[in-house]
Amino acid sequence: MSRLKADPAAMEITAIRASGPGGQHVNKVATAIELRFDLAASCLPDAVQTRLLNSGDRRLSRDGVIVIKAQRYRSQEKNRLDAIERLETLINQYAQAPRQRIATRPGRAAKERRLKEKQKQSDKKARRGAVKPGPD
Repeated sequence: MSRLKADPAAMEITAIRASGPGGQHVNKVATAIELRFDLAASCLPDAVQTRLLNSGDRRLSRDGVIVIKAQRYRSQEKNRLDAIERLETLINQYAQAPRQRIATRPGRAAKERRLKEKQKQSDKKARRGAVKPGPD
């Protein structure tokens, strides 16, 4: 399957001040990027939108907007590209439907190992208990 690209029409990119250390430069320049991507306004397939909405990802707001803050680099342009790349990685993570689990049954050896371990645990607990007074 080809990689899905984020729809630029559904993106809102804002330059903000980065948090953290940086001296006087950090207080003057807005190098961090906040990218907001509205799932409802995007042209992503319905199945991908549904999987993203049901993902429970912390970057997804209640109204279906993905918010990504990029402040890894000192350059605004690099942070913008980083935010878009991270958004596309997230979208492509949910682009492919998860494989259905095929129910299997444990084999004979696995059952025997389980029962042997249970018996071992039972014997260990049976040996516990009140200590009988000895002949003194």
